[in-house]
Amino acid sequence: MNKSELVAKIAEKMEISVTKAEEILSALLDGIIKTLKKGEMVTLVGFGRFGIKTRAARKVRNPRTGAEMQVKAKIVPFFKAGKELKESVDS
Repeated sequence: MNKSELVAKIAEKMEISVTKAEEILSALLDGIIKTLKKGEMVTLVGFGRFGIKTRAARKVRNPRTGAEMQVKAKIVPFFKAGKELKESVDS
C-alpha cells in the first residue's frame, strides 16, 4: 500500500473527502517527524513506537577495491512494532 492508497482508505473509512484525509495523514506524519527531530520518541500504544538511534562512526571496506573507508556517525529513525500489531499480523 502506498500513500495515495492509504489516503483513499482513510477517506472511505471516515467518510470524508480525499483532500481532507490527505491533510490528516500529512499532519500526522509531520508531527512524527518534528518530534523525532527534537530527539523524542513517539509511542502509539498497541501499534508501536518511533524513535531515533545514533550509529557510531566506523571503518568499512569497499568490496570492489578492498580500500578502507571511514563512515561518519549518523542519526537514523527506527520503528518498533507493538505487541498488538505483532499479534494481529501473526494470526
